[in-house]
Amino acid sequence: MDQKIRKSIIDLLRSEGCIFAEVETQLLISHAGSIDDLMKMVEIRASGVPLEYVLGFTKFCGLRIEVERGVFVPRKRTEFLVQQAVALTQNGDIVVDLCCGSGAVGAALATDLNRIVLHSVDIDPIAVKCSSRNITNLAGHVYQGNLYDALPHTLRGRVNIIVANAPYVPMDAIHLLPQEARLFEPKVALDGGKDGLDLQRKVAEEAPQWLASGGQLLVETSKMQAAQTFEIFANAGLITKIARNEELDATVVIGKS
Repeated sequence: MDQKIRKSIIDLLRSEGCIFAEVETQLLISHAGSIDDLMKMVEIRASGVPLEYVLGFTKFCGLRIEVERGVFVPRKRTEFLVQQAVALTQNGDIVVDLCCGSGAVGAALATDLNRIVLHSVDIDPIAVKCSSRNITNLAGHVYQGNLYDALPHTLRGRVNIIVANAPYVPMDAIHLLPQEARLFEPKVALDGGKDGLDLQRKVAEEAPQWLASGGQLLVETSKMQAAQTFEIFANAGLITKIARNEELDATVVIGKS
């Protein structure tokens, strides 16, 4: 690659506010099929479209996770949710991934644990299509629907692990999100209602009906909302604790049936 072209791309991305312009430039160069493809990708990225959508994938827990416009891009902090779930999951367990988005959490669990029975759910058809691609080789099942309503009734009382990265941004705080999230990611994957906890309440309230004895519910939340999420879990009759990773700024509330 001509160094002048490379520098011009870096300068353009930097002028458009891309903090990691050099890294992004290298990624775009590495994944472009031709100069024409590269310049189209650069143009799209410079317009503000998230890099993950431009590339068509992101890295999560060491996996290549396909993403496309209209699906929530998995965050680095959500790897802590996977770590906590892995520590509680055994081979052969039935695992449900609610609000699965791209399917990244379920894919990471199924890859790390080798053999689980994975059921992933999302209300958004784009997310379901994307998740299906990401877990197609992992013998997972993907359903479109509203939380537990989408699951087979035969799973009631038999699920060992429920993981959920449900939306937890308060409705009035969405305008404070970074532009890439606010303008390009689906609102349904961000909006958690008035206090950000609407979906968490629904997930926790119904969890005891689906969990096997000793089963675990794990939900990502924010440090600021953790005490409220803890109370939601406790009110649902779950034995509850909070796990925190300062480095990733990640918080997970865990409830045992």
